[in-house]
Amino acid sequence: MTDQTTEDETLAVPLADLRPALEAVLMVADQPLDELTLATTVGYPPGEVTDALAALAGEYDEQGRGFELRNVAGGWRFYTREEYAPVVESFVLEGQQARLTQAALETLAVVAYQQPVSRARVSAVRGVNVDGVMRTLLNRGLVEEAGQDGEHGATLYRTTSYFLERIGIVSLDELPELAPYLPEMADMEEELAEAAASDASTEPASEAMPAPASPAEGEQ
Repeated sequence: MTDQTTEDETLAVPLADLRPALEAVLMVADQPLDELTLATTVGYPPGEVTDALAALAGEYDEQGRGFELRNVAGGWRFYTREEYAPVVESFVLEGQQARLTQAALETLAVVAYQQPVSRARVSAVRGVNVDGVMRTLLNRGLVEEAGQDGEHGATLYRTTSYFLERIGIVSLDELPELAPYLPEMADMEEELAEAAASDASTEPASEAMPAPASPAEGEQ
């Protein structure tokens, strides 16, 4: 009675065809999933799920796909085929070593020397919208949020320890002196204050639907 109850609880109204449903779930799984978990998710009996998984694994092998479906550690998950490991390694390493564009480097420099700093202040210094570039720097782990501006409420940003690691210094104190190459900041304070206020007033909308980058900033 207990076994029947357990299987009845597993059954549900299927949301989609079994095999495509299993593929969709496994595609986003970050760890191996067992048959019972998959059966509960897709709404099919565990026995049918087990057969479908085995059939899918066999099909991928026969078709010579670049990936395979393995039953590892009591669960199923997609893996890259071993013979394609050099290709995957090349792709991963190239992504890690990809250079930042000039726009990203300039934005990163402003953050490094002005931190903690708002996006609007960075935009004012550079003279262009930096929303797209800032997202790139955040995704690369070079920049992170650093609280909010107490006066305007705008989100502030600073460089990360990974930034220090990538440029080969121990602390920000080791950054070269940049003052001789910058305009007098006193001349920009009024404009920057207005930019900070604007950033604070528009930030919620910007986070929900970021403003498109200018053509010059289109590639990071």
